[in-house]
Amino acid sequence: MAASSPTRVLPPEFDRRYPMIVKGEGVWVEDSEGRRYLDAMSGGSMALTLGHGRHDLIEAARAQAQKLAFIHNERLTNPAQERLAHELMSVAPQGFARVHFVTGGAEANETALRLARSYHCERGETSRWRVISPAQAYHGPTMATLALTGRAGLQGPLTPYLQEQPHIPPSTWRFDPTGEKALQALDTAIDEYGADSISAYFSEVVSAAALPAYTPPRRFWEGLAERRERHGFLICFDEVVTGKGLGAGYAAIGATLCHARVYEAIASGSRRFTLGHTWDGAPLPCAVGIAVIDALRREGLIERVAERGPRLRDELADALGDLPMVREVRGHGFLLGVEYVDPRNRDSLLPPELGVAGRIDDAALEHGLVTLSTQPTGDGYAGDQSLFAPAFTAADEELAEMVARFSAVVHDIADQVERELAGREPVPVAAPSGDKQ
Repeated sequence: MAASSPTRVLPPEFDRRYPMIVKGEGVWVEDSEGRRYLDAMSGGSMALTLGHGRHDLIEAARAQAQKLAFIHNERLTNPAQERLAHELMSVAPQGFARVHFVTGGAEANETALRLARSYHCERGETSRWRVISPAQAYHGPTMATLALTGRAGLQGPLTPYLQEQPHIPPSTWRFDPTGEKALQALDTAIDEYGADSISAYFSEVVSAAALPAYTPPRRFWEGLAERRERHGFLICFDEVVTGKGLGAGYAAIGATLCHARVYEAIASGSRRFTLGHTWDGAPLPCAVGIAVIDALRREGLIERVAERGPRLRDELADALGDLPMVREVRGHGFLLGVEYVDPRNRDSLLPPELGVAGRIDDAALEHGLVTLSTQPTGDGYAGDQSLFAPAFTAADEELAEMVARFSAVVHDIADQVERELAGREPVPVAAPSGDKQ
């Protein structure tokens, strides 16, 4: 349902139809023609963790704006920033000391890169600047964060601006279920570039857009910790999607948590960590962040997601369980992923030219459901997959309706795909060589 007049917006994809959404309430949104959609993607980007139309968060923004909406943190601070920092430290893992506020995920990741580089330079290890990350990753669209993905298709013509960084393959069920091959690739990268050049290993604990709801096996994390201690690099965790959703979609705010060891290196050295953005730590978004944390505690939403998430995953798996095209339903909490394969052998990737993931999203939208799927990558590590990430506040009946609508869509597309595969040879299954798309 397009706008009533031609758009002047520069869209992400020029040939895609963009419904004009005019209002939202809970996990429902409505377009300009009155059609309602179930939002199974928390605003589309997994940011709207508390649902649409939260009057408590709106009131927090209003009240703060009436007192003080904005000041820059280069020379000034404010009560909202100070309180939110204390709130985050009270729930952070042991060992973290300080918080730097930003306006989004990519900025948070860039801040982590800067902190890692500063840490090594403050300690006199100025040769450490390289960052190793998984080939299947997404850490943001800025030049520094875009360099952290091995998916060259995302980088496109921007490649000349990006600093090339080493990548290792993901430990998926198809190629590396134990994590040992990924550790071997990590050792190879360290040997090739030199341990004294490695600043950090950068990864998502649970992936989102690149490999929906995937996490490496335990052995990989253990081996990574061993190598960190042996070689002296840092580990940066991108929890932009899997964190608390600090602004819950109501304000542009993110945060980078700094470990005490990193903070002390800077505090005992140059005592400077400058280069911020205009809205870093501004009072209005920080006030919203405080209200979000208050809501999470007051409504027991972290506990609800921990309890309800496994059952939601099972319900989704049961609804799709009769489809040979669905190889795996995985996930943690309310971040779930569905992986599709060739239904004839349940191993091969689906032919990319069939565009299965995109067709699922388009069909879901026609069924009044907002979803997000990912396309196959040229490196052979990942095929068609879907994300399923409803708001923490979704009621059981709303979750059931999301599952039912999604299941109906996938069943319909699966029937089409089976007919289209007739007479085609399966895509060969072979371990990819290299980490670039």
